[in-house]
Amino acid sequence: MRVVLDTNQYASALLKPESNSARLIALAAEGHITLIISQDILAEIRRVLAYPKLQKLHGGPEEEIEQFIRKTEKIAIVTPGELAIDVITADCSDNIILACAVEGNADCIVSGDHHLKDLGAFQGIDILDAAAFLEILET
Repeated sequence: MRVVLDTNQYASALLKPESNSARLIALAAEGHITLIISQDILAEIRRVLAYPKLQKLHGGPEEEIEQFIRKTEKIAIVTPGELAIDVITADCSDNIILACAVEGNADCIVSGDHHLKDLGAFQGIDILDAAAFLEILET
């Protein structure tokens, strides 16, 4: 199954190693799912994890964030990032998730963001939270 994780999933995985989000990244590392990502999403992960509030929570140096991002790049398919989508106007950064999913022929987007989850699906790509996605995988 080809999956795009929203930026909030990466932040959750780094901050909470026992979270559902961390389980998803582990599943990708083990080859049970195929992680799809774009350079735009990688840049957003860097930006979000550099927020002072999040830095305070994870307490790790910038190098730890870069290691996390390099590991993610190694286990993921990186899309060319050529597609532009403008569907979500309330939070334009969510559009990079949709574009990556379409460009990478994803089966699913996993997100905790209501702007994405409220869509339910986009161009035949289901949008689920991490718990719901893991439940599907286990059945």
